[in-house]
Amino acid sequence: MSHPTTSPLAAPAAALPTASVEAARRRSAELEDEVRADPRRFRVLTGDRPTGPLHLGHYLGTLANRVRLQRAGVELFVVVADYQVVTDRDVAGDVRGHVRELLLDYLAAGIGARGGAGTAGEPAATIFTHSAVPALNQLMLPFLSLVSVAELQRNPTVKAEAAATGGRGMSGLLLTYPVHQAADILFCGANLVPVGQDQLPHLELTRAVARRFNDRYGAGQALLSEPEALLSAAPLLLGTDGAKMSKSAGNAIALRDDEDTTARLVRSARTDADRHITYDPAHRPEVASLLLVAALCSGTSPEALADEIGDGGARRLKQVVTEAVNEHLRPLRERRRALAADEGYLRAVLAAGNAHANAVADRTLRTVQEAMGMTY
Repeated sequence: MSHPTTSPLAAPAAALPTASVEAARRRSAELEDEVRADPRRFRVLTGDRPTGPLHLGHYLGTLANRVRLQRAGVELFVVVADYQVVTDRDVAGDVRGHVRELLLDYLAAGIGARGGAGTAGEPAATIFTHSAVPALNQLMLPFLSLVSVAELQRNPTVKAEAAATGGRGMSGLLLTYPVHQAADILFCGANLVPVGQDQLPHLELTRAVARRFNDRYGAGQALLSEPEALLSAAPLLLGTDGAKMSKSAGNAIALRDDEDTTARLVRSARTDADRHITYDPAHRPEVASLLLVAALCSGTSPEALADEIGDGGARRLKQVVTEAVNEHLRPLRERRRALAADEGYLRAVLAAGNAHANAVADRTLRTVQEAMGMTY
């Protein structure tokens, strides 16, 4: 999943017991086997905040995994979390433009969406925006009644964002962000949510909301399903400045960048003084990250690339990375340019996704209201 920084996800490391994390890993491996055996049994919810262009880290870490799951036969719901843009900022900025850019990145990466050109045999993905689905957001009210303020304040993302406000105070939307994310998942009946280890507390809160609602209003029925975590093995890729690759830091290769821009950004990437190239993530993180990027893009291993480059130094390393990235992204970028020229197509995709998400959210809200005795 994905939203605080690109993320419904990029929280700090969660203080979960080691046993809980290990159990999640074991269950995730079992779920991968179950997906292979019966993909149509699963529905995934994932998404991003529209705060800027997606970059290579997003593609290698999350977009490619979404495409993989869809091509396996899993149904995708992808939320463009436009309301969440203002969780930690005073103004929304060019939300409309960022939504368009996200949609282009999704489609160019290979997600086959409702209202668009899908692939035969694959379930169409539902791409939708928060603001276009009022019933989804209305679910927030009963869900908030099931969660304490202390639970919200203990959430790792909320704690980290609160610490980063610089004393200007935390918005109510940021405090309740984990419940909004729970509504994202529960409204569509998603039973599988791709997350990183640091995002497990978000999913645990979602499971708690579903369980408490069922206990309080379900009369023995599981009206809301408890989703499970599909732990991702997304690589940690460093930006050109040696820090974590980030939309806001300006240290990443955007999917929409051209090949010359990519080459310039790679040339500016930080390395070290050792001319002999080795893959040593612990002691040479910047060099290792570049090797990993090239390896993921070229279908080889970072160790093999390091051996190939040898004494070629940082200059040869960056040439290899540039060639691998540009070659790998060339088809995506060509599709993106073609899609960008067809505004009608983009509007149709978003309209179809919003319409389907509304139909699903209306049904879920009706179920919730009936269980609470609030249908008149």
